[in-house]
Amino acid sequence: MPSFDIASEVDLQTLDNAVNTVKKEISNRFDFRGSPVSIELDKKSYVISLEVESDMKMKQVIDVVISRAMKQGIDAGAFDFSKDAYPSGKVVKKEVTVRNGLKQDDAKKIVKLIKDSGIKVQAAIMDDIIRVTGKKIDDLQEVIALCRGAQLGLPLQYVNMKN
Repeated sequence: MPSFDIASEVDLQTLDNAVNTVKKEISNRFDFRGSPVSIELDKKSYVISLEVESDMKMKQVIDVVISRAMKQGIDAGAFDFSKDAYPSGKVVKKEVTVRNGLKQDDAKKIVKLIKDSGIKVQAAIMDDIIRVTGKKIDDLQEVIALCRGAQLGLPLQYVNMKN
């Protein structure tokens, strides 16, 4: 039976490349000359720590992070900017978490969406992926189209297609 997996993963090396590109661009920009800027990636917990001297520069750094990540192939929805920036001495700090893997409640939403659509497939949650199986590949392609058009706010990848 044909099957595929729905995942939401960010490649660590691609993320590291994007962060290094951001560091290089910020160091070359005229408006950041002489100002303290720190951009660090914690590879274990998928957290990007940003430190700049003002809120305006924080917004500029966030814009650069998003644009460079998108050029590297990382979806902008992978970044969680919900935590507010906080002042710490003379700098403003912000921690940006990178979503890696599907959370249980997000996986349940996707499975419910698939089951409510009436497409003749089975969807099962397996840790941080969803395995979708069906009798026809056309049904699986319908599920992919359904998930893409659902505006879930998650960067989804459709991997491991088997016939």
